[in-house]
Amino acid sequence: MVNRFIYGIDQLSKSVGHAFAWCIVILTIGTCYEVIVRYALNAPTSWAFDMSYLMYGAVFFMAGAYTLSRGGHVRADMFYRLWPVRVQAAVEAALYVLFFFPGVTALVISGWGYGTSSMRIFEVSVNSPAGVPIWPLKMMIPIGAALLTLQGLAEVLRCFQCMRDGRWPPRLHDVEELENQILRQAQAGKVDVRAITGETK
Repeated sequence: MVNRFIYGIDQLSKSVGHAFAWCIVILTIGTCYEVIVRYALNAPTSWAFDMSYLMYGAVFFMAGAYTLSRGGHVRADMFYRLWPVRVQAAVEAALYVLFFFPGVTALVISGWGYGTSSMRIFEVSVNSPAGVPIWPLKMMIPIGAALLTLQGLAEVLRCFQCMRDGRWPPRLHDVEELENQILRQAQAGKVDVRAITGETK
């Protein structure tokens, strides 16, 4: 039952993260278009700046839970990685309860007021004459924080499972760091790491 709950939250975070990853494609196309028309045709757009921070903001708010589900957030782990896994899990669970949940709860509550106030007046950007709506971005603050809260709950349950079983439960994997792929292939004898790093000895 617990595994199904964790898996369901992971799948939700994955779906939302994959959907909002398309904002990067839109951002890239829009920025390239702006550069071409600005410098080649001397006809800059009135919406490119607003579009860029709306797309980046959407990815930032809505992909946070996905990144957390993959263990991808930055952490200072110079001591953590040397601890036994049960100690790692106990420390993580304590930090989630003491710092993570109060922070994201405050973000949900304050973000809800911030977002709904903006939505009530259909707020638009003042940075350009195009009048690009920005209230949807502000509404993503409490929604993204709520998704982070759900994923944080799944992570705490992972910690409890690790403390019980003495090993971390598996995660969904749809992407992987290149260095991890190279190390795994090197361990299997399929690639020479020294050739990649330029070492001769």
